Amino acid sequence: MKQRSLPASFFGIVLGLAGLGQAWRVAHALWGLPILIGEALLGIAALVWAALLALYLVQALRQPERVRQEFSHPVQGGTPALLGVATLLIALAVLPWSHTVAICLTAAGIAWHLGFSLWHTGALWQGGRDALDTVPTLYLPTVAGNFTSAAALGGLGLAEWGWLFLGAGMFSWLALESLIIGRLWHASAVPVRQRPLLGIQFAPPVVCAMAWLMLAPGSTEHWILMLWGYGLFQLLLGLRLGRWLGEEPFAPSYWAYTFGIAATTVCCLKLAVAGVAPARQLAIPIFVGANAFIAYLALRSLNLLFKALGQARGNTPQV
Repeated sequence: MKQRSLPASFFGIVLGLAGLGQAWRVAHALWGLPILIGEALLGIAALVWAALLALYLVQALRQPERVRQEFSHPVQGGTPALLGVATLLIALAVLPWSHTVAICLTAAGIAWHLGFSLWHTGALWQGGRDALDTVPTLYLPTVAGNFTSAAALGGLGLAEWGWLFLGAGMFSWLALESLIIGRLWHASAVPVRQRPLLGIQFAPPVVCAMAWLMLAPGSTEHWILMLWGYGLFQLLLGLRLGRWLGEEPFAPSYWAYTFGIAATTVCCLKLAVAGVAPARQLAIPIFVGANAFIAYLALRSLNLLFKALGQARGNTPQV
């Protein structure tokens, strides 16, 4: 029987669950909603992270060629960065419970981020890529990895170190944004199979703002509002293109949208707590929408999982 592979993109599930759990933590401070819901979501995110990490490590040991192929793939090659990003988000999840564990997870996440992003970026600098492969997965190593490193360091009280990572992520984002938008405008349309990956395009501004708020809690600087505003515009663009973006049948790759949606929600609620009027007015619809969308993805993903388990049982040889 053909063995199934576990793509690194599955770690995007952790990003959505952990981000939504953080949003519920802020919602507790803003509206007094039950804190247990946020902690439960973060606990589920941690379990999914641990399970995926164990399975991915087993795959790397048993099928190293598959992992090497993913690392060298022109489109999927950026997705292994999600191992570090997911680990850093779990570090933030456990921080209120164990400072020591959070430090260890942050160190591990940053080590993976730096090692992988330097290797991946070094490969890009050597050229030989097709311009059609310039898609938002390129953000994951140097943009998502640096922003989440900054956020984790901010949570640990190491803001000065965190600003270094925020700067690296911001200027990497600005350098890549024009390349990716140019590819979308001037080259052939993104293939249907790759369109869920465009969800990553909506994440950088709001993840940057979220990291900034971790480094400067309670801040309402205009730069944060500008980043959040750009993220909101991107999400509205996603709604406008919803039918075109959703032509691919449901797959776990649609979790690519959740990091941006969750980060938008966290920023909105934190700004609402700080008294920003637009955030207070938009907080409820954004929070409800984020919960509805991520719940929908979770239910569809569970349905896929149960179907896969049923097929696996059906293919098991009878003794």
